[in-house]
Amino acid sequence: MSRLLTISESEVLEMTSVLQSRLVTEVVSQVQGMLNQLDSATLNIAVTGESGSGKSSFVNAFRGIDADTPQAAPTGVTETTLEAAAYSHPRIPTITLWDLPGIGTPAFQPETYLEQVGLLQYDFFIILAAGRFKEYHVQLAKAISQTGKRFYFIWNKVDSDLDATLRRRRGKGLTENEVLIQIREECEGNLSRAGLEGAKVFLLSCFQMQSFDFPHLQSTIARELEGHKRHVFLLSLPNVSSAVVEEKKTALRGAVWRRAMEACLTAITTRDGSRGVVPLLIDVLRSYQRSFGLDTESLKQLATLTGNSYQVLHESVTSSTGKELSEQKVQHLLSQMATTQQTFASYLEQRVPVLGTVASGGVVFASCYYLLTSALNDLSQDAERVMHVALGIPISE
Repeated sequence: MSRLLTISESEVLEMTSVLQSRLVTEVVSQVQGMLNQLDSATLNIAVTGESGSGKSSFVNAFRGIDADTPQAAPTGVTETTLEAAAYSHPRIPTITLWDLPGIGTPAFQPETYLEQVGLLQYDFFIILAAGRFKEYHVQLAKAISQTGKRFYFIWNKVDSDLDATLRRRRGKGLTENEVLIQIREECEGNLSRAGLEGAKVFLLSCFQMQSFDFPHLQSTIARELEGHKRHVFLLSLPNVSSAVVEEKKTALRGAVWRRAMEACLTAITTRDGSRGVVPLLIDVLRSYQRSFGLDTESLKQLATLTGNSYQVLHESVTSSTGKELSEQKVQHLLSQMATTQQTFASYLEQRVPVLGTVASGGVVFASCYYLLTSALNDLSQDAERVMHVALGIPISE
């Protein structure tokens, strides 16, 4: 906690260009508006495919939900609904996965299907297939493509296909990787012959989300989303790779100065003064815990999904900001940091007009900024440890 705070010049320039007013109330309103836009961004993901392709299992796995929990999409039942079923993300309620009526039935008409399920409300489509590639997969992919919407074609239950192929071709010297290449090339070939060259195909198993192409699917969707939608998508992802944890940290890191400024100025303008910043910081830190899947509910869900003990996962969280938060603990951390940030605080008060207009503005902001930045580093390391323990991955030295 005694390290000197570093802040990039680009962040300082962003603050000085955005926050030109010297009126605290104006700046608070401005910063809160920016954060509200970020936190309220919506993302609607359509999940479609034939009955039995694992749509509900995908919806549950993407949300990190066990099939036996009340919020889960029902699995293993005959699909009869003609309505899209909405399932919100447990940590990011502005993200909704829509389980669409199945394709491949006599009632399915590719020409009218997208209009019937409400094409315009979805940001992109997930098309699931399993077992056999069929003509209506192509018809649906072409219909979506013609609307200008993105789709991601998923060959689900690939673990079962892999096992069956290896048993059937035992003695022919095929490796697992060679079988997966064959499956992928067959799917891509079918789409290409239908005029959908370059269509993205991902091989998945909803019960082994850390394996096969799920990490690649995550990174591809994140890369193709923009702005606030990309931000909320990243925060919703289950931690199945170190890259996901790092992406989350980077996404959250981009809003740290706004979070620190909101807490600093809101608290200073109340009768509690600088001490009023602590409850605001606790709210931010708890949101960080949820984003990294380190809150109690997320750890319990992960324990259920992976067959681990909740206590073992909980003990993998070792940072002070990853544990239960109290006002006393956060006030102590904040006080420690305030003593090391005098020079930085003076520099900021000269560069950012509003911080120089209130008593201790620079010191309080600098302390908040450093606390949140340090917490992100610590929580991302906690998330890495929990992920390795939950998935049984050895932790490299």
